Order: sequence, then structure tokens, then C-alpha cells
Amino acid sequence: MGTAAARKGKGAGTHPPAVPAEFLAGFPETLADVSRSCRALTRAERESRRALGEQAADAGFGLRELTASHLAAARQAWSSLPGVAAARDTAELRKAGAAVLAALEAGIGALAEGHARAQRHAVRRADAARRAFVDDLLYGRSDPGRIAEQAEGFGLRLAERHTVAVAAAPPGETYDEAHPLLRRIERELAGRFGDHDALIAPKDGRLVCVAPTGQQQVLDAFVRLASAHEPARVAVSRTHSGAVGVVRSYEEALSALDLAERLALDGRVLNVAELLVFPVLMRDRAAMSDLVQSVLGPLLAARGGAGPLLETISAYAAAGYVNAEAARRLDLSVRALSYRLERIAALTGFDPDDPLQRYTLETAALGARLLSWPPASP
Repeated sequence: MGTAAARKGKGAGTHPPAVPAEFLAGFPETLADVSRSCRALTRAERESRRALGEQAADAGFGLRELTASHLAAARQAWSSLPGVAAARDTAELRKAGAAVLAALEAGIGALAEGHARAQRHAVRRADAARRAFVDDLLYGRSDPGRIAEQAEGFGLRLAERHTVAVAAAPPGETYDEAHPLLRRIERELAGRFGDHDALIAPKDGRLVCVAPTGQQQVLDAFVRLASAHEPARVAVSRTHSGAVGVVRSYEEALSALDLAERLALDGRVLNVAELLVFPVLMRDRAAMSDLVQSVLGPLLAARGGAGPLLETISAYAAAGYVNAEAARRLDLSVRALSYRLERIAALTGFDPDDPLQRYTLETAALGARLLSWPPASP
């Protein structure tokens, strides 16, 4: 398709360049026979035109120049067509002419079908190659030198530093090549920025954007478009260098999306740099589990279980330890909130209003969410 566009550019003007005679093979002879017998094209003749249309597309010739060449051949052959030349009156001439025009229409229609079929095949091949490249790039399963060479064909220069943004679809949806959001993003970015070096592709039901640091505005536009509709969510990685850096950035963004889901974090846009505390907290899983059990274990004895009191600790921290705001978030009265805070202090021995002890409670509550504690009842 790219070659076709190049040929079209070279041949711009009043007359498109003629296609080679091989793509007109048998056409004048068919018209001559049709003019004599006034018959329609046979199935074999139409299929022959389809095959030639497909071959012409593969060779890089556009449908416009292919059609123009067939019309020119028909015009040149018109006066010498047997049925036209031998017509004894206007009625015979009209009959032969109508048959030839019908055959011309059917033949060009078959050419267009074959040409379109070749283009669809080319698009599918390009999509398959793109999917394979995206898999190799994001999973780091191929030789870095080969990946870098392939990346050039997709506009990426992996020697640069890149940032990766991953958009998660709303529940019940998956992003693929046919999803309207992908088409909308591609159109808007092309309209605003023209040619750009960002790679945008669906992967495992999500949308991925790999953008060099020099094109931050493209990345920002992707994030804005992908996060425009709640509950869609986008995670933006830190910046890393090379093919290995792209893999690392992609994994960071995926981890951020997973954390956001597990912790029910607010916000549609997640910056990995702002979430680095969570991997630190989970680096020693055994120590975190011990903290959760030691600090929050007594909450299991509360009426209604540990859930409501855990929710209270998290809401109190998110509200900046302001009682009225925490009560609003929990849809409680201030008095009911105060009662819960007293129960937390009595059961755990940690006072939510003491600066040091509240930090221990908040950290343990975060750990509980990361560890999915307490486990659901069987």
C-alpha cells in the first residue's frame, strides 16, 4: 500500500501512469467477443479480473490507475470491436455497445474486488506483524538487536528513553484493533501531531502507548483520551532507556493498575513514581504479614468483623485525620466515627489520634489491603 501511494504521488497530474500490459491481459479480446455475441462476462472471466486486480495491488498499483488503464484500453479498442464495426443500423450498434459497457462495468467491478481483497490481506499481514512485534517488545523475549531493527519500521528508536502508558478498559470491555477508542486516539493524534514516534497498540485487552521522552505531548494526549470516561484508568510508568527499559516501564504500569484495583485507589491516572511506597512495603512480605497480624489481628474480634474498622482507618487517613471529613466519606455521623475510633484503640492498643501510632495503623491497613487480609470466609 505504501508503494501504491508512492506511485500515485509520482504520477500526479491529468493522466495516471499506465499499468503494465500484463494487468490488461485478455481484456481487449474479451470485449471483442462480447461485442459479437452480446453476452455477459463468464464467471471465469470475472475471476480472472479479480486475480489481476489482486496482483496489481500487490505490485503497488492503485485502483485509480488500474481502472483508468482499462477504460483507456476499451476506448482505444471501441471502433475496431467486431460487433461495433459490423453493426448495420443504430439498433445493432446500441445492442453491441450496451453489452460492451456491461462487460466493462462487470470487469472493473471484479478488478476492484480483487484489489480490495489484496489490500485487506496486506492490512491483516501488517496487523499480525505489529502484534508479533508488540509481544516481543513488551515481553523482552527476542534479541535486543533484532528488536531494535524491527522497531525502526514502527517509528521507534529504542536507543532513546521511553515512557509507557497502559490504559485498562472498563469492566466488561477489552481493547482490541477494532475498538472505537483505539481508532479515535489514532485519528486525534495524527490530526494534532502528524507523524509521531509513539507506538500505540492493544495488548491483552488493554491499550499501550510507548512514547519517547521528546514527545511528551503525544503521551499526555493519549492519557487524556484514554482516561476520559470513568471507570477507565491509565497508569504511566517512569522513564527508562533501551528495549529492556521499555519492558521495565510496561511492567511498572501493569503493577500500578493491579495495585489500584487491589487498593481501590482514587483517580483515573496513576503515576508509578507516586506509588513507589507500595513495592517497598511489600518487599519483605513476611514482615508485612507479621505487622498486619500483630496490629490488626485483634480487630477480628469486633462485632461485624474487621472490615468496617479497617475501612475506618483508611478513610480517616485519607481525610487527613479530620473527623468531619472522615465521617462524610464513610456516611456516618461524627459520633459514630468517634465510637469506631475508640473501638480501634481499645482492640489494637494503637490510638488513631497519636501521630506515631496512627502511622503504624495506617501502614498496617495498607498492608492488609495488599495482602487481601482478612481472607474471605469460606
